[in-house]
Amino acid sequence: MRIRLDIAYDGTHFRGWARQPTLRTVQGTLEEALVRIVGSDVRLVVAGRTDAGVHASGQVAHVDLDDAQWARIESRHGRAALDPAASIAGRMRGVLGAYSDVAVHRTSIAPEGFDARFSAVWRRYRYRLADEIAGFDPLRRLDTTSVRGRLDASAMDAAAQTLIGLHDFAAYCKPRDEATTIRTLLDYRWTRDPEGVLVAEVKADAFCHSMVRALVGACVAVGEGRLDVSDLVVLRDALTRTSEFKVLAARGLILTEVGYPADDLLAARAEQTRARRDSE
Repeated sequence: MRIRLDIAYDGTHFRGWARQPTLRTVQGTLEEALVRIVGSDVRLVVAGRTDAGVHASGQVAHVDLDDAQWARIESRHGRAALDPAASIAGRMRGVLGAYSDVAVHRTSIAPEGFDARFSAVWRRYRYRLADEIAGFDPLRRLDTTSVRGRLDASAMDAAAQTLIGLHDFAAYCKPRDEATTIRTLLDYRWTRDPEGVLVAEVKADAFCHSMVRALVGACVAVGEGRLDVSDLVVLRDALTRTSEFKVLAARGLILTEVGYPADDLLAARAEQTRARRDSE
C-alpha cells in the first residue's frame, strides 16, 4: 500500500532532509516515527530534498507499506474504519509531539502510479528577505534573512524575469558529479508584503543544489546596485560559478508547494522523468 504524506517542518535544527548517520534529519525523524507506528523499517521517497536549514510548508513524500504493516494500521482502527490511511497523520503527531518542528498534516492512499519524486511536474519555493524598509522582526528570525541597506525591489523583480525559461543554470548551482544543471524556470518574481518584507516566489520543474539561494543572491546584488539587471543573463550563460554575488542563507527559504498532474497521468509522468534522469 503506497501512502502519500503532506509534510511541514522548520528546518532550523535539521541537517537537511536526507537521512545521515548520527545527524538529525527530517527523513530520519519521520522514518523513526513511522517505525513505531507500523512496527518495522520503512523508507520515505520525497518530492524534493531540502538542504540544512531550509523549511517546508508543502513538502510531499510517499512510503510503501507491506501487508503486515498495513494490517497493523487497519487493526488499530478496524477494517470498517472510513479511512485508516488518514489516521497515520494523527498517530505521527502523537509520536513526534504536539510542538515538534516537523508535522505530517495529511496522510492518504496514493493514487495508482503516484511517485512523490518522479510524478512531480514542478516545485515552488518562497524566500523571505528583510532589508532596512522591513526592519528586523525577532519573531520571524528563523524564516527570514536580514540584509543591511535598502534594496530596489523593482530592479530585483526585473532581473528575476530575465532568467525564466529552459536554460543551463550551472552558474547558479553547486555542482554535483554526473548531475545535470539544465532546468526550466517557470516563474520568478519579487514583491513586498504588507510589512515591507521582500518575498520571492520561484517555481521550476526541478531545482539543482543551492539553486534558489543563488538566484536570490544574484537578485540581491541587483537590488544593492552592484549588478545590473542584464548581468544575470550574462552570468548564467557563462555556465561557471562566480563570486559576483553571494548565495543567501538557508533560513529564508521555504518549500511551499509541489505540483502533480491529474491522477490518470501520474504513472506516465513518473516514467518520463525516470527516463530523462537516466539519460542525463
